[in-house]
Amino acid sequence: MLESYVTPILMSYVNRYIKNLKPSDLQLSLWGGDVVLSKLELKLDVLEQELKLPFTFLSGHIHELRIHVPWTKLGSEPVVITINTMECILKLKDGIQDDHESCGSNSTNRSATENTKSSVKPRRIQQAAPTDPDLPPGYVQSLIRRVVNNVNIVINNLILKYVEDDIVLSVNITSAECYTVDELWDRAFMDISATDLVLRKVINFSDCTVCLDKRNASGKIEFYQDPLLYKCSFRTRLHFTYDNLNSKMPSVIKIHTLVESLKLSITDQQLPMFIRIMQLGIALYYGEIGNFKDVETEDSACHNKDMLGNITGAEDETRIDMQYPAQYKGQELYSQQDEEQPQGWVSWAWSFVPAIVSYDDGEEDYTGNDSTLTIHQQKVQTLKDPIVSVGFYCTKATVTFKLTEMQAESSSYYSPQKVKSKEVLCWEQEGTTIEALMMGDPFFDCQIGFVGCRAMCLKGIMGVKDFEENMNRSETEASFFICGENLSTKGLTYLTNSLFDYRSPENNGTRAEFILDAAHHKETYTEIAGMQRFGAFYMDYLYTMESTSGKGSANQQDFSTGKNEDLGTVQEKSTKTLVVGPLDFRLDSSSVHRILKMIVCALEHEYEPYSRLKPEIKDENETILNPEEVASLEEYIPTRHTSVTLLKCTCTIFMAEFNLLDCLLPVIIGGKNSSNFMNTANFQSLRPLPSIQILVDKINLEHSVPMYAEHLVHVVSSLTQPSDNLLHYCYVHCYLKIFGFQAGLTSLDVSGSYCLPVPIIPSFSTALYGKFLKFPTCWTKRSQIVITEGIFELPNLTIQATRAQTLLLQAIYQSWSHIGNVSSSAVNEILMNEVFQNIGVKSKNPLPTLEGSIQNVELKYCSTSLVKCASGTMGSIKICAKAPGDSGKEKLIPLLQGPSDTKDLHSTKWLNESRKPESLLAPDLIAFTVHVPQYMDYCHNSGAVLLCSIQGIAVNIDPILYTWLIYQPQKRTSRHMPQQPVVAVPLVMPISRRKEDELSVGSAPMAKQQSYQASEYASSPIKTKTITESRPLSVPVKAMFNISEGCRSPEERMKEFIGIVWNAVKSLTLQLEVQSCCVFIPNDSLPSPSTIVSGDIPGTVRSWYHGQTSIPGTLVLCLPQIKIISAGHKYMEPLQEIPFVIPRPILEEGDAFPWTINLQHFSIYTLIGKQVTLSLVEPMGCTSTLAVTSQKLLATGPDARHSFVVCLHVDLESLEIKCSNPQFGLCVPSEKNLTSYYVGEDLTVKCV
Repeated sequence: MLESYVTPILMSYVNRYIKNLKPSDLQLSLWGGDVVLSKLELKLDVLEQELKLPFTFLSGHIHELRIHVPWTKLGSEPVVITINTMECILKLKDGIQDDHESCGSNSTNRSATENTKSSVKPRRIQQAAPTDPDLPPGYVQSLIRRVVNNVNIVINNLILKYVEDDIVLSVNITSAECYTVDELWDRAFMDISATDLVLRKVINFSDCTVCLDKRNASGKIEFYQDPLLYKCSFRTRLHFTYDNLNSKMPSVIKIHTLVESLKLSITDQQLPMFIRIMQLGIALYYGEIGNFKDVETEDSACHNKDMLGNITGAEDETRIDMQYPAQYKGQELYSQQDEEQPQGWVSWAWSFVPAIVSYDDGEEDYTGNDSTLTIHQQKVQTLKDPIVSVGFYCTKATVTFKLTEMQAESSSYYSPQKVKSKEVLCWEQEGTTIEALMMGDPFFDCQIGFVGCRAMCLKGIMGVKDFEENMNRSETEASFFICGENLSTKGLTYLTNSLFDYRSPENNGTRAEFILDAAHHKETYTEIAGMQRFGAFYMDYLYTMESTSGKGSANQQDFSTGKNEDLGTVQEKSTKTLVVGPLDFRLDSSSVHRILKMIVCALEHEYEPYSRLKPEIKDENETILNPEEVASLEEYIPTRHTSVTLLKCTCTIFMAEFNLLDCLLPVIIGGKNSSNFMNTANFQSLRPLPSIQILVDKINLEHSVPMYAEHLVHVVSSLTQPSDNLLHYCYVHCYLKIFGFQAGLTSLDVSGSYCLPVPIIPSFSTALYGKFLKFPTCWTKRSQIVITEGIFELPNLTIQATRAQTLLLQAIYQSWSHIGNVSSSAVNEILMNEVFQNIGVKSKNPLPTLEGSIQNVELKYCSTSLVKCASGTMGSIKICAKAPGDSGKEKLIPLLQGPSDTKDLHSTKWLNESRKPESLLAPDLIAFTVHVPQYMDYCHNSGAVLLCSIQGIAVNIDPILYTWLIYQPQKRTSRHMPQQPVVAVPLVMPISRRKEDELSVGSAPMAKQQSYQASEYASSPIKTKTITESRPLSVPVKAMFNISEGCRSPEERMKEFIGIVWNAVKSLTLQLEVQSCCVFIPNDSLPSPSTIVSGDIPGTVRSWYHGQTSIPGTLVLCLPQIKIISAGHKYMEPLQEIPFVIPRPILEEGDAFPWTINLQHFSIYTLIGKQVTLSLVEPMGCTSTLAVTSQKLLATGPDARHSFVVCLHVDLESLEIKCSNPQFGLCVPSEKNLTSYYVGEDLTVKCV
């Protein structure tokens, strides 16, 4: 009879998980066709043993279990298992505890599982003994397979709860049904056949609700929060492909879930709990808690479990046993594991997927098939891992952030309170895809992407009702973050090759092909391909394990043979690639306050972190590696590489319309919120609203870290002379590259459109690099090892602005920086008109523009356990002014140039000699090296070192500079606009209110439309030189509040300043060399002629000197060359490779003195009329010697004072001062030229 074969299978599953069942009663009920069991208790220990979760079950019961078996139509109708109301409560295991307990419990669980199976299998054999001679074994096996493949499972009212601390997470699913379908995904009774080795199933989930609440100390929930997810329905499609009819395990498994609409809601009280749950998942994935231990006396089972955790992606801080020095003995790490051996959390997550479709271990006993060949075939099949594809797809997802407040249900004082929530922020996302492809341990890939997203402001925030319904503001104004496209234009590309894609191979009767080779995967799934499919965000995480002894990617047979000598060295690779598409980020008052409010809410908790930084304890019993093991280690070191790319980023920073940051920033930086504010309903937006717009073509960030850093550092640090290659992998490497960065000013008008941006910073690129040593305490015996290193490179940077533009930038900055300001600074209409010119309208008196550029900046920083060092160069600096010319053309006036050949400018002979153009191979303008001890107590060993060289600089103090500085718009009332800025947000004002909060504004002539490109002066010539490799590093910057100084007298401050200076120079080895700086002060502008190389100020002056037009009266001030060198120091190149060792360190305090100071070639002369030069101060110089000694004064207080003895010896050359009538006439005060006034006053004093 069929009952004798089918009944034991159903009974084995029911009896395994349910307590106190009588097999005889269950068997009689099943033979009747229907069985109904009520109030069932689950065997929690069996669930924990089989699932191997890091959770423990507090309770688990089933209200009602129904099993319907259609005995008369068993071959055409499915067996239906219905569960009505199933509830389970879980919590995190208490012993994520102790290593010995963990391993002991695992051993106990393993033995208990073995005992359970040994007790079940004989019973199964005994129950399967009666056989019907009319039913051949092949038919029975086929029928059982059909029954199992078509079982329908229905769960009504599934309740799962997780409790931890004060967190209660509950998941309630009203209905879940699993059934078999045909090729069109319609319900059907199907089976695999020789022509169609495919099985399809569907799981429908109805009304899934997820709640997250906070319980009190007694375990009760006082106030229920809004559900995280409310009545969400979704469906899952399962597709199994078998190699043949006798396959016990599918060769390909696809499990894909589609959600049409996902609406999440998070309140301010739920946000810390939600983040806590997310941190739990991350900690479990990386093995920071759970199965990964840190004890030396582990048994082999626990040790292998740790190794398995590392294979599947454990964090690099995971402890690795020191008995695997070379290549971590990969062939032993990945040896065959026993079937019942405990596994890591990630390994369990993978193994659970094929387990849900595999048959029971003892199923062959029911069929009576004891053929040795069949058993051998099944064992061979289990050696091959199936290809598993898991996918989650969401058409549209919405996350709403809410703020809550307690509100009484009635006006009575004693009436109960309830939680009232208000929406303030919304995140919308379209076309979301999460796909994972795996094949055992050797291959794992996860891809995440979405087509488009946006973030919007809702209603009001902190009493400011900026987006209430009565404000009638558009969605464009509410949206402050937009990325990617929408589904209407992109299409259903996010479903490509999924089971919901009608074009996928599975939906067209063909077998899908999978890319399981790392090289082929990287060629196929590029950043371009990812953005073509999604458009907004794409992430690809790839982990592979390859054997050097095998061919190509390792497969499961390689890792399960149990023969270590056949495996060879295992090479692990982990790469993460993230790409973010074109995005537009708007930072205005509404968005900034909402974002910061979310951060404040996320920080308001007292949860302890799941994992703490473990003390870095070096193993004293380290094994010294032999040369062969070191060579093996150098061949391949596994790393984790991460690449993040942002494409076409636009960030707009608006002027603050209201500023309540003093209520938020103190909480974020660690303080407490002490400010109070009142609700207000009065808010009107300011239009036009000026803003700073930043555009970046591409940002690329790369991060590389060793996969097993702790073990690697312990091994390498124990070597006597580790190679550079091994040292390289002991660091975390970060690279940051920015391409096409530019910034400008724009404004938002009433219609919501932007005016044309006015460029401030033309496009430039830059790069940073940084590396950080892992586990620095392991290197304490090696003081020369670099702990931190950073390199910054900037080929070219240009900034251009009129005075009106700088005033507008200042107003934007003050609107954000002046915390506590009640009213926003109104921007004058004249100032706005000067900055933003109307298209096609020319200004009568355009404002001059200052433009400055620096080129070839290279900075390097490094630190060891003893010293901090920095070095760098700056190739050149140029500043010019662009002003309207006489003929309507723009004239270019150079103001500053460096480096410039100023060695002969102290005398007037250079005017009659030929002057060479600026050389492309000229030395860098600035070159320096700084060397400072980490601790002041270490100064007696080396002291500080400063080496610096500055080339000559030419300066032209042109009257146009004064015109630029004195510009102010006319002082008048604020501009009349349709919407006046009314921001009534009462705040607790600071005691002393700064008068600068009120921006004084006025009127001036309108400015000319600015060029989008840097001038020829600023951009050329650019010196060509060898540029080191760009290796970028992102340096975090933390804003701090300025603490006001106490009331101290100027004398006390001066004493403190002298003490600081003395501590800095008392042990300083100084070498300073500054070439002459020549300053030209004309009484009229000297625009650069087109025949002269742009930017050469002395060449411009010489051209005017010999030109047909007489040169304007010019005062030339040639500052002296300066050379300072400390005692006993020999000249060194100012640019040193850091860290470096100084030949003669300063051992005692004050040994740096005396300093030798040499000043040469100081002179002053004038250029008047046509080729007339008259000297005021003839070239001169001096040599000085500076000696300083100090002695501590006796002081009873903590502040000990010093007494100083200063001796200065000066050898001065002869000083000649001449003055003539033409020179005096040049210096007569004039109302038209304030510069001449100051020069004349100064010369008069000197002449006296």
